[in-house]
Amino acid sequence: MHILLTNDDGIAAPGIKALWEELSNFAKITVVAPDSEKSATSQAITVHHPIRVDEYFMENPDIRAWRVGGTPTDCVKLALEALLLGYPDLVISGINQGPNLGTDVLYSGTVSAAIEGAMHGLPAIAVSLDSWHPYDFTPTARIIANLIKKMVLGSLPRYTLLNVNVPAIPADELAGITITKLGVRQYENTFERRQDPRGRVYYWMGGKIMATDNDPDSDVMTVSRGEVSVTPIHFDLTNYELMHLLTEWKL
Repeated sequence: MHILLTNDDGIAAPGIKALWEELSNFAKITVVAPDSEKSATSQAITVHHPIRVDEYFMENPDIRAWRVGGTPTDCVKLALEALLLGYPDLVISGINQGPNLGTDVLYSGTVSAAIEGAMHGLPAIAVSLDSWHPYDFTPTARIIANLIKKMVLGSLPRYTLLNVNVPAIPADELAGITITKLGVRQYENTFERRQDPRGRVYYWMGGKIMATDNDPDSDVMTVSRGEVSVTPIHFDLTNYELMHLLTEWKL
């Protein structure tokens, strides 16, 4: 099995390192990841300046890696269309530091990198740990290893990925794995007006998560209960019910 790893925290982040150390026990690993953190870049691609790429030294000689001066989506595009001789069997993005739950997946570089793999018709997984603070990524990497072993490659419908979120609690306290739907995450955003040393105005965005009602079977509530959330995602955003209504409008 050949697995392509990427992330949005950068190639030197501890989350992706935990993944390649765990998954290299049973799979061929190729790493193509950003040279620095590229969080919240969504599906952005680089089109207005060159994308710099250089090989990255790995202590494990069996793992080949490239460091990319671009977005997570750039990384997957480059890997599949320029760097690799053939397609991998699976694309995994993560392990992200911090959750990617509910509507946050629309902003997430981690999820978008997995989406890019799915757009190429490949099975893909995005994985995140629900902690913004330093934490042991090894249990999460082992959960993904077990998930891969249970997957029959190609059994996912084309253009579909799995979004996995793991609570930041000891492995023996996890309350199981639950199949979930996307919930809703809303923020109370603030924009602080500042001036740079030359007097030019800029804004710095901050915010905090607001309490939002979510269904018990949503990923948001599942992780809050100490359960691992696995959400199948596809990128057909069509509102099919509204199509019928628009037909009645006789446009």
